[in-house]
Amino acid sequence: MNRFVDILRPALVIAVACLISASSNAQPPRVYRDRVEPNWFHQGTKFWYRLDLKDGKREFVVVDAVAGTRLPAFDHKAVADKMSAELQQPVDSAMLPVQTLEFAEDGDSVLLIGPRGKFRIDLATQTISLEAADGGGDSGARLFLPPGPSVGRGGDTEIVVTNSLDRPIDLIWINTSGHRQSYGIVPPGQTRRQHTFVGHIWLLAYVADSVEDAEPIGCLQGQEASVELNLNATAIANVERRSGRSGRQRRNGSASSGAAAATSPDGSLEAFVRDDNLWFRLKSDGSERAVTTDATAASTFRQDRSRRRLVGMAYDLQDAPVDQADVQWSPDSRFVIAMQTVTVPERRVYYVESSPQDGLQPELQSYPYLKAGDPIPVSWPRLFSVPQGTEISVSRELFPNPWDLQFLRFSEDGQRCFWLYNERGHQVLRVLELTLATGQVRAVVDEHSDTFIHYSSGGKFEMRWLPDQQLLWASERSGWNHLYRYNAAANTDEGSVLINAVTSGDWNVRKIETIDEVSGTIWFYAVGIAADQDPYHEHFCRVNLDGTELKVLTSGDGTHQIAWSPDKAYFIDRYSRVDLPPITELRSSSDGSLICHLETADASEVLAARGTFPERFVAKGRDGKTDIWGIIHRPKNFDPGQRYAVVENIYAGPHDHHVPKAFRTAWNHQHRIADAGHIVVQIDGMGTAWRSKAFHDVCFQNLKDAGFPDRIRWMQSAAEKYPQLDVSRVGIYGGSAGGQNAMAALLWHGDFYKAAVADCGCHDNRMDKIWWNEQWMGYPVGDHYAANSNMQHAAQLQGQLMLVVGELDRNVDPATTTQVVGSLIRANKDFDFLLVVGAGHGACETPWASEQRLKFFQTHLAAAEEAK
Repeated sequence: MNRFVDILRPALVIAVACLISASSNAQPPRVYRDRVEPNWFHQGTKFWYRLDLKDGKREFVVVDAVAGTRLPAFDHKAVADKMSAELQQPVDSAMLPVQTLEFAEDGDSVLLIGPRGKFRIDLATQTISLEAADGGGDSGARLFLPPGPSVGRGGDTEIVVTNSLDRPIDLIWINTSGHRQSYGIVPPGQTRRQHTFVGHIWLLAYVADSVEDAEPIGCLQGQEASVELNLNATAIANVERRSGRSGRQRRNGSASSGAAAATSPDGSLEAFVRDDNLWFRLKSDGSERAVTTDATAASTFRQDRSRRRLVGMAYDLQDAPVDQADVQWSPDSRFVIAMQTVTVPERRVYYVESSPQDGLQPELQSYPYLKAGDPIPVSWPRLFSVPQGTEISVSRELFPNPWDLQFLRFSEDGQRCFWLYNERGHQVLRVLELTLATGQVRAVVDEHSDTFIHYSSGGKFEMRWLPDQQLLWASERSGWNHLYRYNAAANTDEGSVLINAVTSGDWNVRKIETIDEVSGTIWFYAVGIAADQDPYHEHFCRVNLDGTELKVLTSGDGTHQIAWSPDKAYFIDRYSRVDLPPITELRSSSDGSLICHLETADASEVLAARGTFPERFVAKGRDGKTDIWGIIHRPKNFDPGQRYAVVENIYAGPHDHHVPKAFRTAWNHQHRIADAGHIVVQIDGMGTAWRSKAFHDVCFQNLKDAGFPDRIRWMQSAAEKYPQLDVSRVGIYGGSAGGQNAMAALLWHGDFYKAAVADCGCHDNRMDKIWWNEQWMGYPVGDHYAANSNMQHAAQLQGQLMLVVGELDRNVDPATTTQVVGSLIRANKDFDFLLVVGAGHGACETPWASEQRLKFFQTHLAAAEEAK
């Protein structure tokens, strides 16, 4: 149920919702022929796959990569005739009760396995024989317990459950919050095909009065390929028991006990901590000696885990045992490097859980959480010679102010070791070499930026060690993200030598797929490398380590993902766009040549359901030169003679680009808002990633920009081409960083945007998590933080604003939103405020809050039309 509580100030309404999980049983449209899951023969030159088609139909296909052929795996009609005779009931050749195939190693026969039996085909004579009438013990997919919440991992798929038990079973969906909802009963002997999404969890249980009381049998999770289960005694006997929370806690150390010593490679010594100092224990006789005497609780040799709690957001991680040291022994046991950590007080964020599940009384909760500018735990290496029992001084000149200092590896001769140093502020990134005998430190790679080095989530960091003490490194020093090869051997007085740039050009290396060290070949994904395509399309490429023979291996106009053959001689290329259903091909990995077209997806159901796919649109940005890319979602019942208010779905987080590029069957809130009488747009403006470094740098200490000048020009250009877009009525919505962006639109561009819904926004970068905000806003915290703050500039508000926050948000401190509320009240501004009880981050995507967002746009963008 929903409750609305009005408070005295009429400008502010707090809407409090008791969350009700809801979902529709309606089946969304499907795409067929869009997934090729290869099952390779042991020779690696052939594979088979199953196609799941409309109305439960299916095909089995064999592909010969050498011959370049794609053929039926067997005579489907002959098999259907044989099955009909053996099972004494009609079997449709397009709906064979076959789940999987097993080809004999000699390739002379194939076994067809399904819930109704096993049939063997002699491929030379085409004779078919029944081997087992009931499918043997095969049950298909494996069930697991205990149940857990769904996770969103990809597009739509399906599960297929055949109930071979003598009792009815309940098919129960578990949503992302752990709420259970029955999708109906599957009687004995019947099969249910259930649409779902990759990562969603389905519980099979014996029917009871309520889903909470139902006795669990096991769970299935949606995969990219259809998941099929014959629920029989074998399936129940083979349920996988997965570890729960207690197992994770033990791995994190909460259940650890006793000594936590680090033993030297030769087994003679143990390093441990006593009273925060480093000690050695001789294994032969148990004698002990102190290595250091100057440590304290504030500067300890005890292994630090607070950083992972405070910075890495592993809130529940327990401390290491008090005697556990953080040490690296040299391979010859002659040296030990011990990390000494300067600890910091753990800032905690507090919130009230007003409706706990196990009681009526509100509970005060908290979690560790550092914010921009806070002191962080800092660990320094100290080097000790074991035979001499002395410390070797290590200069900190090349790592004076660590954000992070990470041990990487020892050299091949064991006399040197390498470290990755990320300086606080993220403008210096170094690979350092420490010589053990002398304590000398030199920079192998010394990367600098006047703005930021994009090391963090979704970033451009790549570092790979190669044979002969070579290092592969990614850098934007040219203005584009490319790979460079270094000599990391200590063979010159001047340090390491840059051997060569491996890639170059006005495009970016997106990620490395694999490296063949024998042939010296790198396979990788690149964006912007196909000059005549959307610059965000990912293409698969190869290049030699010396920079020669760069080859783009994919060509279709879309964004690509590949899957290797076992020996990497071939790959399956699947590409699509938002307006192009997937196309799947088999290609050679040596030169990318097309071997065989496999599938063109059938998205006729999606097209019939909506009328059109989203449209890609490109226009010039603020500089009049740079292409800005985005997409347009029209209402399902679009009328070209009507003018529609425009609603922008924004997320301008600089860690990535955010407008989808691959084909989708469902667009959720975008289409829901569009179908209510709006045109919804999504745009990547300047300041987001994966264009040039200059394009990205717009965000530096300037998150309030959010690419708005580019977005506004893009919408104006779209309206010039499509007069149905009424850019005098523009709304905007987003969550998290997108919530910050949505409110910022009304603060700095209120002459263009008329209404905004800001969900769980990080409205002041001084209030949000340390790692994300210092990555883009820099360190130390200065006046530029206040200059970008929505809270600081709330009095500038124009237009209609709805603020939404979940009371249980542990990603962005909910106080970030409530502080904005306070600023708006003091400025006597009218706005709406929704506190969603029981919700965490992304509260506006809960069913009730999503409905309020839609009503808000309908009310205020219609009002804008009336005011014209």
